[in-house]
Amino acid sequence: MSGADTAFVLICSAFVLFMTPGLAFFYGGLGRRKNVVNNILASLFIVGLEIVLWMTVGFSLSFGSDHAGVIGGFDYLFMSGVSSTEAGPYASSIPFLAYALFQMMFAIITPALITGAVAGRMRFKALFLFVLVWSFVVYYPIAHMVWGQDGLLAALGSVDFAGGNVVHISSGVSALVLCVVLGRRSGFSDVNYRVHNIPLVAIGATILLFGWFGFNAGSALAADGLAVHAFATTALSAAAAELGWMLMDVIFDRKPTLVGACTGLVIGLVAITPGCGFVPLGAAILIGFVGSVICYFTCSKMKARFGYDDALDAFGCHGIGGVWGGIATGIFASKAVNPNLRWDGLIYGDAGLFLAQLAAIVVTIVLAVVGTLVCILVVRALCGGSIRVSEREEREGLDLSQHGERAYPSFTGLDD
Repeated sequence: MSGADTAFVLICSAFVLFMTPGLAFFYGGLGRRKNVVNNILASLFIVGLEIVLWMTVGFSLSFGSDHAGVIGGFDYLFMSGVSSTEAGPYASSIPFLAYALFQMMFAIITPALITGAVAGRMRFKALFLFVLVWSFVVYYPIAHMVWGQDGLLAALGSVDFAGGNVVHISSGVSALVLCVVLGRRSGFSDVNYRVHNIPLVAIGATILLFGWFGFNAGSALAADGLAVHAFATTALSAAAAELGWMLMDVIFDRKPTLVGACTGLVIGLVAITPGCGFVPLGAAILIGFVGSVICYFTCSKMKARFGYDDALDAFGCHGIGGVWGGIATGIFASKAVNPNLRWDGLIYGDAGLFLAQLAAIVVTIVLAVVGTLVCILVVRALCGGSIRVSEREEREGLDLSQHGERAYPSFTGLDD
């Protein structure tokens, strides 16, 4: 047991928790003015819901005794047996409860990422129920398969340092499925959906940047050299991705934008998440830059080509960025950085890790797609068949129709 490691993990946990309000501001600024309250609350309510779920049953299902490599057991219901003074099976130098609290922060922000794809058109009751059901059907199984003892994907030899599969691919793919099933916003082909508050976007992005260092470095679970390395790769990838998106803005629109720079920052953070504790520093620059370019074309070209309404680009940034990050980990990971790897990356002449990463990505995508469809069926049944607001409510704005609040009363009438 180490007091320094315990303090480090608790501080990182607080940083990660702060990311969800940051995401709320980021999504709130990106959306329309008449939906900003709804966009922010869509992230913030998950803080309350997921903490209760995690402390009662979620941690046990994710990290309890293994069942077929897919789900945990009921060993730790209501945190029974999760000591605040003794280490558990996942980290030897911190209390078991500290580990559980750190993992709880991942369970909070992951479903919040999904909400960006359905902004402006999903009933709040339906969204609440969807997040509740999705946590059991998708998140807890994936968390166990990747990070739990004897988890299926861990047994394959795949690696995910801080949540590429668990957080970003699962939420990004689920966001795509949900937005396609929900349908496009009214007037999607005719209306120019402008960002309503760019400073709010920048505030949210910088809070995310701040918290992400706790997200990635904290996943070392100790105040050691591996945490330092993860911190450095996180910074490099975010910086390279920011520059990459700004370059794309200049090439295609002739001017760099603040929204683009903020988006690039987030994509760099997403892309490095699975490999931050496995890849060399130089690779982090390439991972961030290439990830930014790929996501730029996904958000600006592919979305228009296929016509799906991923309102705030949850799939374009997190789904695609997470997939690229997982693949890049299989290419660049090195035992010289982290000797816990079973294989070196593809660039070093070993294909084992690369193939394991591909298999883990495919399994995560399949579970996210099937699980999300199951969740939609359940939520529709609970909501009387409808999970989308009426056309009138959508025109009025979800702030008023779902919450009876206006973010900017002085702008009344300007959203008509």
